Amino acid sequence: MEGQHGSVLAGAVLLLAIFAATLAATAHPRAAARGEAVVEIPSGTPFHDVVGILEDGHVIARPWLFGIYARLRSLDRSVRAGVYRLPRGARFSEVHTALSRGHVVTHPITIPEGLTIKGMAGRIAVAAGSDSATVADHLAARELHAAWNVPGPGLEGYLFPDTYRFAEGVGLERVVSAMIDRYHRYWTPERRERLSASGLSEREAVTLASIIQAEATLVSEMPTISSVYHNRLRIGMLLQSDPTVLYALGGHRRRLLHAAIDSVADNPYSTYAHPGLPPGPICAPGADALDAALDPADTDYLYFVAGPDKAHIFTPSLREHNAARRRVGRP
Repeated sequence: MEGQHGSVLAGAVLLLAIFAATLAATAHPRAAARGEAVVEIPSGTPFHDVVGILEDGHVIARPWLFGIYARLRSLDRSVRAGVYRLPRGARFSEVHTALSRGHVVTHPITIPEGLTIKGMAGRIAVAAGSDSATVADHLAARELHAAWNVPGPGLEGYLFPDTYRFAEGVGLERVVSAMIDRYHRYWTPERRERLSASGLSEREAVTLASIIQAEATLVSEMPTISSVYHNRLRIGMLLQSDPTVLYALGGHRRRLLHAAIDSVADNPYSTYAHPGLPPGPICAPGADALDAALDPADTDYLYFVAGPDKAHIFTPSLREHNAARRRVGRP
């Protein structure tokens, strides 16, 4: 009989604990505990220390009761490390959801269209918890494209421009994974069909899109710029794109002189010296530039020159092009 009484008592205690924990989980926070707390749960923190961190941040007011609730919900075995922003005096259920699902504080990073790996390295480094030089060196490695299932010859052009949110110090691999995944999601079945119809390979399409991105100031002009390069490719004419020369030179210059163009004549990225498209992208094109590469405007243009208002003048002949250059004050 004593054993039966003991079992009944233990069951009653357990039911009481469940009732108390459930009550605590659904109770409203006390008025004095309003506001938010930012707490950090380091990796490998024992659960009793997790409870202490939450108590010190005034996230929970009854740690012993939270401990009962958490163990009944198996939270003691499923807390995810990270930095959390939680209400002070929160319901236990709110804390359980946040800690078990890893709803950590994230920070936005924006990668604009047209950046090279070197240009975006500083932004990536902040999210990855690294330094820009290390990030730039790592991402410049040519063999990485195979590991990430992109055409190559490296990752240049495939780290898709967008705004991302990452937890602090998430690591470089996580950042690159998100950016490459965004690139892969660009390629819908409809765009794959357009790629097939264009006669370009995926690498060629991204390379052409990167040149369009670097040349265009106005998104509305991208399909027309694309048509110029498609027309030149079709007749075997040199592309003569200044941004490809700048890429070969290693970065932007205020003025691109003939001597500088001649100095990189041996570089395969110089489209003044080498026919066709360069070996790979020269920057990260956005969706607009990629769409323009796949679907150029129907024109007979072979030339364009930028005017003082950043818009381009497009012409079909060298004679008209030279006249347009004189009109905008270009030698």
